[in-house]
Amino acid sequence: MKRGFYTIMAAQFFSSLADNALFIAAVELLKSERAPTWQAAALVPMFALFYVVLAPFVGAFADALPKGKVMFVSNAIKVVGCVMMLFGVHPLIAYAIVGLGAAAYSPAKYGILTELLPASQLVKANGWIEGLTIASIILGILLGGQLVGNAIASRMLAMDFPILDSGIDTPPEAAIFVLIFIYAIAAWFNTRIPHTGVEMRAIPRNALELVPDFWSCNSRLWRDKLGQISLASTTLIWGVSGNLRYIILAWSAAALGYSTTQASSLSGVVALGTAIGAVVASMYTRLDKATGVIPMGIVLGVLVIAMNFIDNVWVAAPFLVVLGALAGYMVVPMNALLQHRGHNLMGAGRSIAVQNFNEQACILGLGAFYSLSAGMGMSAFGAITAFGIVVAGVMWIIMRWHARNTVVHKDEVDHLLEIARHDNVHG
Repeated sequence: MKRGFYTIMAAQFFSSLADNALFIAAVELLKSERAPTWQAAALVPMFALFYVVLAPFVGAFADALPKGKVMFVSNAIKVVGCVMMLFGVHPLIAYAIVGLGAAAYSPAKYGILTELLPASQLVKANGWIEGLTIASIILGILLGGQLVGNAIASRMLAMDFPILDSGIDTPPEAAIFVLIFIYAIAAWFNTRIPHTGVEMRAIPRNALELVPDFWSCNSRLWRDKLGQISLASTTLIWGVSGNLRYIILAWSAAALGYSTTQASSLSGVVALGTAIGAVVASMYTRLDKATGVIPMGIVLGVLVIAMNFIDNVWVAAPFLVVLGALAGYMVVPMNALLQHRGHNLMGAGRSIAVQNFNEQACILGLGAFYSLSAGMGMSAFGAITAFGIVVAGVMWIIMRWHARNTVVHKDEVDHLLEIARHDNVHG
């Protein structure tokens, strides 16, 4: 791997670490303000909001500037969201601003991989990026849980600065203040990311011109006989995974009686399994064989439902590792295949923006459904059952869809697989 790749990994690690710790802090902030339960669940779709709204623009933005600079600006936006929370802006609104920064960050983070590395290293690079991201999710969730816990929070709040009144009076506020500095570390690494030498694509003067261009790119990926399968698969898996992060907190409270700090450790366990699955996939799955992991999605849905029958942490921990490992093993090769097809069909930034739009629209839709269900009194167990049925059912449809493509559009699918096979070997 090129040296610049490791700088990207460091920047991604600290940014993702802060993102996930902030989620726990925001949940606890809403609890401290005695907000309705549905508002904590709504944090997930609010984070996804700008991914969907700005999807036509962020990909072009990522392609118009050096991607290290795009990532630096994105982290600065996340800091603004944190400051808004500290100054009393409603957590849902402030967290949406953090999501705005994340929406701009993602096309640059993934797009630079296709600029910096050959196709033969994309699956491996995705495995390391996803593995490191999951490691940062584990540590971020645990960090957030510890920062809002009494042991650490009481010490931070006990610090007294002469003359200066910080206005930070609660554990979640103290946690958010600490996370600003972690975002600053990520921003510093962003400044060290090398230029790849790829020609920049100028943003048109009339930004609205990007909307038809975006929908054209979106349609192109959905029409591609490999792109549509990888896009559908990653959309569903990330849609469920994004909401499962909060659902596990709710399930831990209902099934095990856990506090936010205790429950955060189980979310970290799922992430640990995902990291294992991601790294294993990067080592053993080839780009042209990526679609072979689709049946695992059906098993994943069944395991999500099975979580309802667990009420012992010693059973839950290994079970959640397996659950995460299946998701990680499936997502990495499908992500790589999607990036490969997107890079061949359009610019890297645009293809990732299309991917983010679809995935985050799924997160937003499922999250809105869960929030509405919580507001109407639906239990965490009911939501988990619904999610599991959706995953297993839709993944079965995607599997049948791909099987039909390999028969009805055999020549086209074989040609696209040959391109992937050739790039995997000679890229």
